[in-house]
Amino acid sequence: MDIAGSIASFAAVVALLTLTPGLDTALIMRTSVLSGRRPAWGVVLGIQTGILVWGLATAAGLSALFAASQLAYEILRWAGVAYLVYMGARMLWNARHPARSEADPVTDQTFGRAFRRGLLTNLLNPKVGAFYVAMLPQFIPDDVPPALMGLALAGVHVGEGLVWSALLVAFATFMGGVLRTPRVRRLLDRLTGVVIIGFGVRLAVQD
Repeated sequence: MDIAGSIASFAAVVALLTLTPGLDTALIMRTSVLSGRRPAWGVVLGIQTGILVWGLATAAGLSALFAASQLAYEILRWAGVAYLVYMGARMLWNARHPARSEADPVTDQTFGRAFRRGLLTNLLNPKVGAFYVAMLPQFIPDDVPPALMGLALAGVHVGEGLVWSALLVAFATFMGGVLRTPRVRRLLDRLTGVVIIGFGVRLAVQD
């Protein structure tokens, strides 16, 4: 497979992954509605930076550590579980105590805080690493430097993610006036909190 064919094939695979609703979608939508466009883009760029890190790490062979070492994978997995359950629980707490939500770190009101949340959510998700370990080597031709090709393929993933995230942020911003009412805000916190805890529980029970 040549470089163009590899990139096109990988783009088709990650397009399906990008469009599938999941943790990233929930975080982007919630941040867009509750905190506005700038923090939402902080979450988006944090997530996409995490994808670039996974892509580079896989191409350099570092992510293979998590495939070869059960201990390393388990440490990362349980760190991710703890982070997701904590984040979801704080959202549920906010839904019960809305007056405290404005000062809570889970309500990302600055770009930097939102960026860190998106980055940590991505890097502490070993499923992203497992996807790259399993898929990326299949799309790297033998005569191409792995690090450069890995970065290029991760860049394709990031590009698709940015386009889809822009649509999510635009929709949430457009609907923000309706969705920022106190009742809807509490409902969104409950829904997103349950979804995120669900991802944490699933990560805990799956091999």
